[in-house]
Amino acid sequence: MKTGVIVLVVVALIALGVGGMYVGSRNQMVTKNEAVKSAWAQVDVVLQRRADLIPNLVETVKGFAAQEQTVFHDIASARSALLGAKTPADKIAANGQLDGALGRLLLIVENYPQLKSNENFLRLQDELAGTENRIAVERKRYNDTLQDYNTFVGLFPNNIFAGWAGFQRNNDYFTASESSREAPKVQFPAPNR
Repeated sequence: MKTGVIVLVVVALIALGVGGMYVGSRNQMVTKNEAVKSAWAQVDVVLQRRADLIPNLVETVKGFAAQEQTVFHDIASARSALLGAKTPADKIAANGQLDGALGRLLLIVENYPQLKSNENFLRLQDELAGTENRIAVERKRYNDTLQDYNTFVGLFPNNIFAGWAGFQRNNDYFTASESSREAPKVQFPAPNR
């Protein structure tokens, strides 16, 4: 009888220990998952700010570069895709498309010196540059928070508890697009002699 009580007490202590570890790990996973959502919300805010600035920038450039309709169409399409995206993965993909279109717009600007000196354009360009810096900071913060969550969920015994509690790895990282790995082509006009 004494042995049965001892075994029962040991089993109860092990169950309490495992249960306590499960509750602690689950609470940490909830906290880290909420941190990922919060970091994503910050990325979303700065992406929206950029999307709101783009129509003003495009309208300013249109006045000087009316023949560049393809780029304007690409920007409008990319902006619509960003605003219509529902999931982080869709927004990340649409953001890459918008990055490429904005890059082409800024290359157009190089062909119009009078545009580069336009006060309204310069103000918008400064606002866009500031927004791009905010986006870079928030992307980094989001990726770091996501990495922390994924690491925690992947570690033993958390990976077992994550499976029980329904937590999964989240792979919606911001990554550099293929086009950003290519050096831009810059051509300077021939000097007048």
